Amino acid sequence: MGTLTRKYISPAIAMIVLILLLVIMLFPFFIIAINAFKTAPEYAARGPLVLPSTISFDSIIEFWERVKFSGKLLNSFIISISVAVLATGLSLLNAYALGIGKIKGMSVFLIIFVVANTLPHESLAYPLYYIVKAIGLYDTKISVIIVFTVIQSAFGTYLLSNVFSAFPRALLEAAKIDGAGKGQILRSIVFPMSIPTLSVLFTFFFIWTWNEFFLPLIMLVSNKNQTVPIALTVTQGQHNMDVTMASASALLGVLPCIIFFIIFQRTLTKGITAGSIK
Repeated sequence: MGTLTRKYISPAIAMIVLILLLVIMLFPFFIIAINAFKTAPEYAARGPLVLPSTISFDSIIEFWERVKFSGKLLNSFIISISVAVLATGLSLLNAYALGIGKIKGMSVFLIIFVVANTLPHESLAYPLYYIVKAIGLYDTKISVIIVFTVIQSAFGTYLLSNVFSAFPRALLEAAKIDGAGKGQILRSIVFPMSIPTLSVLFTFFFIWTWNEFFLPLIMLVSNKNQTVPIALTVTQGQHNMDVTMASASALLGVLPCIIFFIIFQRTLTKGITAGSIK
């Protein structure tokens, strides 16, 4: 009886703990959401924890028009989707050479990629600023795309290299015996079998790039090229801040990532599951 009780109590306790953690994690988003639909006078009168008496889109509309949010949204999407595609492709090519090609000095290259991935962006700001200025790409989206493609692919290369190092050699040898070249092996065998892992990298690269703030702030100075995270800073002043507009900006800033994650949730789950099975 005692064993049977423990069998059912333990999952129940675990579920309660998970629900509590979920509530704690979602509570800030709940506060942002309810305050985004309040007017400034209602927020001042009733505080941040009370549900709005009427749904008001004034703060959202005012923020959208003030920062020309449609343009910022488009800029972030172009940069993020470009980086996700290019960084995933570059990671695949690099990892194919390192993990399957077994080029000389593989360990050295992997160490370089790991070190590059751990460098803080603050240490990259000074050299990147002068490099993009020297080549005439300062204040262009292409400069940010190139920089983040290289940064993100450092992580992708390290991850995929470890995955490819365990790739079934018998399959590769059979393909070589049948006359397949390196390019054909990559297209017909390695790439199709790596799609679950690549989809995970693609999703992460998109979200990570979308949320980047520091380097785009330095490299994109004109209003027409700026991204969503930079636009969110306009609601904050030195001595005062419109809380309802700040909530509206935060809601609009995080909503695209949530939508993107929901769209690719099934793909992401399949990729992680496939990786764990392998």
